[in-house]
Amino acid sequence: MSALCAGLVAAVTSLAGCSSSEDPDAGTNGVGKLSASKIQSKAGKAAETASAVRLSGTVVSKSHTYTLDMRLKGEGGTGSVTSKGQTFQLLKVGEQLYLKADTRFWTHDGKEGDGKSGQSDATAAAKLDGKYVKVPQGDPAYQQLSGFTDKDELLDGMLALHGKLAVGDRGKTGSLRSIKITGDDGAGGTLSVSLDGKPYPLRLDRGGDAGTLKLTDWNKDFSLQEPGKDEMVDYGKQLPTS
Repeated sequence: MSALCAGLVAAVTSLAGCSSSEDPDAGTNGVGKLSASKIQSKAGKAAETASAVRLSGTVVSKSHTYTLDMRLKGEGGTGSVTSKGQTFQLLKVGEQLYLKADTRFWTHDGKEGDGKSGQSDATAAAKLDGKYVKVPQGDPAYQQLSGFTDKDELLDGMLALHGKLAVGDRGKTGSLRSIKITGDDGAGGTLSVSLDGKPYPLRLDRGGDAGTLKLTDWNKDFSLQEPGKDEMVDYGKQLPTS
């Protein structure tokens, strides 16, 4: 009996010893062993070389809040942007950008004006309701809106952390194991990076309460197709001022 007890004690002690020395990086991609700057670098390279990504969440810029749900790849992007209670759709195929919105968007939030001018604006806007409008590359709106559909430009701007970098807590982001890196203890932003598979960025909490973004569907392809002639309006070199 004493021999059996001694054997059980030895077995329990052995198991406890294994547990206490368990490698937290076992079965991961190994970035958890790296410094914060190296984790950020690997996450940036993984994002850059990925063929596609879905980016969703909120961005606060110059006191305006934008809600994004965009699917992006090298050839362009598609999705929605919401600001000031209005949602519009963006589609970029190659260098060509299209914008689709409802009547309120094209009449300055429903402020059509007075008299004949207001009626004219409302009539013109009604024709654009639900149609893709081709955005000329020389129009100021092209530069303002195309950044939402440019994978590399959007990720370069969004994934930056500010201040002194540090490695934060481990945990889970969605179903994936992840590790956080922070800028100035979170004041400069917090980025969650996957410990499973490639070290893709999974979530960004922007510094200064400037929004939260989720990055999912890495390398999941999607179709990009220019709208048909009956779905699209082309104003030529400049969008209508209304």
